[in-house]
Amino acid sequence: MDLGLKNKVAFVAASSQGLGKAVALELGQEGVQLIINGRNKENLESTKHEIEKISGRKVLALAGDLSNDNEREQVIKNSLEEYNHIDILITNTGGPPSGKFEDFKQEDWDKTYKSLLVSVVGLINGFLPGMKQQRWGRIIAITSQAVKQPVNNLVLSNSIRASVAGLMKTLSNELAIHNITVNNVMPGYTETERLKKLLEKNSSFASAKNEIPLGRFGTPEEFAAAVTFLASERASYITGVSLAVDGGWIKNIL
Repeated sequence: MDLGLKNKVAFVAASSQGLGKAVALELGQEGVQLIINGRNKENLESTKHEIEKISGRKVLALAGDLSNDNEREQVIKNSLEEYNHIDILITNTGGPPSGKFEDFKQEDWDKTYKSLLVSVVGLINGFLPGMKQQRWGRIIAITSQAVKQPVNNLVLSNSIRASVAGLMKTLSNELAIHNITVNNVMPGYTETERLKKLLEKNSSFASAKNEIPLGRFGTPEEFAAAVTFLASERASYITGVSLAVDGGWIKNIL
């Protein structure tokens, strides 16, 4: 299947490792011109070279903390200086710490809000004008299965990521007239470093595999394939969706 992605320009946030890296690699293999981002310059450069080697495509690596207003604006500016517009925006953030409500102070909530929501709003504001001008765009948020079914001991993620899902659904209605689709993808338990840390830190996650109908954790590559399809021409009539890539963990009907 030709996904119609060759030479489209994509910005993938938090893509030096984990799910973001897997998505960037998958897009690169489809011929997308990539901009990757992360806070750790060393990890980012390593990912850049890895993707370039596998995909044969040039990759622009822009280091910066997207929860920081000044750094985010600089990343957006540098992206648009290299490319006149962005076709595909993949918003993504690292997961906040695990814990219960009383484990966190106000500054923890403020930091999570800036990381999970403010960064997403800022990126959309920066790249949306170009999408509207060309009357084509894909905005895809990577959130969590916790958006639809809260996960124990993840109160920060459960709370703030739900705001991102609400934003995506609202934007899908507002931007459809401009031929811009907006979707939310909810990874379940996926074999990343974050999952390994959660399993090591909290015993309640150890039984998670037993709750998954498919009986295993997902792979980053499986998740990336779903995101890449939503970014493609083939997904032109899909918007406003929250797609779970969770092996069936979420139990609600809709």
